[in-house]
Amino acid sequence: MKPTVAPFPATRLRRMRQSPAVRALSRQNVLTPSDFIWPIFVMEGTDTEESIASMPGVTRKTVDRAVIAAREAHALGIPAICIFPYTGMEQRTEDCALAWSAENISNCAIRAIKDAVPDIAIMTDIALDPYNINGHDGFVENGQIVNDRTVEALVKMAIAQAQAGADILGPSDMMDGRIGAIRSALESEGFQNVAILSYSAKYASSFYGPFRDAVGASSALTGDKNTYQMDPANGNEALRLVARDLMEGADMVMVKPGMPYLDICRQVKDTFGVPTYAYQVSGEYAMLQAAAANGWLDGDQVMMESLICFKRAGCDGILTYFAPAAAKLLNG
Repeated sequence: MKPTVAPFPATRLRRMRQSPAVRALSRQNVLTPSDFIWPIFVMEGTDTEESIASMPGVTRKTVDRAVIAAREAHALGIPAICIFPYTGMEQRTEDCALAWSAENISNCAIRAIKDAVPDIAIMTDIALDPYNINGHDGFVENGQIVNDRTVEALVKMAIAQAQAGADILGPSDMMDGRIGAIRSALESEGFQNVAILSYSAKYASSFYGPFRDAVGASSALTGDKNTYQMDPANGNEALRLVARDLMEGADMVMVKPGMPYLDICRQVKDTFGVPTYAYQVSGEYAMLQAAAANGWLDGDQVMMESLICFKRAGCDGILTYFAPAAAKLLNG
C-alpha cells in the first residue's frame, strides 16, 4: 500500500522537524551502545599498546590491556567485543598449527577477559590468515586455496575457541561448508550454546587494507582472495550464501564491508528476517578519521551518521572500531 499524503498546505512535512523534541518523537531508528560489537587487536607482551598508523586511535593491546578494554566496554554498555590476533611472520607457518593451539594469543585473551569480565560476550575470528605464512584464510596447495582441508582446520580452531570460553564464533574465511562442519563439531563436543555469527556475505574488498596492517598480514599475503571472497558486483549470490549458512546452523549473519554494501544488508534482512550484522571495516573507519583529522568533516557527527545508516538498512548490530567513542557520546 502506497502512503497517502494530503496536498500542501494540509501536509507540511517540516512540522515534524521543527524541534529536537518533535524530531525525537518521529525518529524511526535509534542507536544505542547495545548495537555495537567492538573489534580489538591483541598481541604478545605485557602492559603495552602499539598504535596502528593506518587506523588512528586504534591500538594493538597485550592481554592485560585487552582486559582493561573489556571492562571499559562493559561499563559503556557495549555488550560484546571481537578478538583479532596480531602475529608476526616468525609465528606463521604452512600448517597454521598455532590457529588451534589452546595457548595462542586469542585463546589466552578469551580466558583472561572471561575471568575478569564474565558478563561481556566474546566473539572470535575463525580463519587461518593470522597464522598462515601465505596470508590466506585457507591452506595454499600448488597456488590454490583448498577448501575441504581448510574446513577441517577451521573446525579445530572453533573447538579450541569454544573451550577457551568464546560466546560467539565468527567464521570469516568464506570456505564452502564450514558452518555445517563447525556446528556439527560444537554439538558433538558439548558446546550447544556457542553461537555462530557467520561472515556469510564477505566481499573481496579493497577496504580491508588497514586491518591487514593491524594483524600483520599485509606483507604475508601472496596473490588475492578473489577465489573465495565475493565479487563486489554480485548481490543475488549474497542471498544464496546467507540461505546456505542459515541452513547449516548459523545463528546470525554478517555483511562485510558495511557502508558500500548497505543494499545487501537491507536485502538480507528483508529476505530472511534473522539477526543481521554489518562490519564497518578498517578502510571505512580510516577514511572518516583521516577526513576528520584534516578538518574536512566533523568527526563526531560523521561517526554517528555512518552508524545510524546501518540501523536504517536493517542491521541489528554493527562491528565498529568507533564503538567506545560512539557509546560515550550516546551515554552523554
